[in-house]
Amino acid sequence: MTGGEGVAGGGGEGGEADEASRSVWLGVAVEVPEPLASQVQAFRTSLGDDASGVPTHITLVPPTEVGQGDDVTAAVAGTLADAAALCAPFPVRLKGSDSFRPVSDVAYVVVEEGWDCLVRLAERARTGPLDTPAAFPFHPHVTLAHGVSDEALDEAVAAHRDVEAAFTVDAVTLYRRAGGSWQPHRRFPLTGTAPTPT
Repeated sequence: MTGGEGVAGGGGEGGEADEASRSVWLGVAVEVPEPLASQVQAFRTSLGDDASGVPTHITLVPPTEVGQGDDVTAAVAGTLADAAALCAPFPVRLKGSDSFRPVSDVAYVVVEEGWDCLVRLAERARTGPLDTPAAFPFHPHVTLAHGVSDEALDEAVAAHRDVEAAFTVDAVTLYRRAGGSWQPHRRFPLTGTAPTPT
């Protein structure tokens, strides 16, 4: 899972579980549905940015190392349940592409709609065991490429200039790194109350 506070890949792809210290790497994200999910993965791979072990997503909490144990597991679950209670299912619209250069070598699909709830979810999720220092301001996005040449980043932005997709977010997903890839570990359905129409 690409991480970073506003820039995917800012903290790398995380690490393997450290058996000696009994720690594990976790991340929290909104899943991007098909067909865009597979299209983005295939494109990243074509640029040499191996995303085979990274599901296409909008990061809420970047890769974070936490200790293993029932108390930590319960605390993480409680934190994410609280976060999920802040929003009812909400629409996200992706449209166009951009990059974070010169701050970071990342190309991404722009989140045009859904910012408010994504920010609220991220702020609440980044507490307790998942409290992680913010390297950059939070900036919801879908990574297209990172850690590749400037030419490849230009290609990623140009190839997705007209991309557009819309979907409903109905849960946040806790991912766990295992065997060199990020796997969905648990979904937390959004349970908040939708605003009353005026």
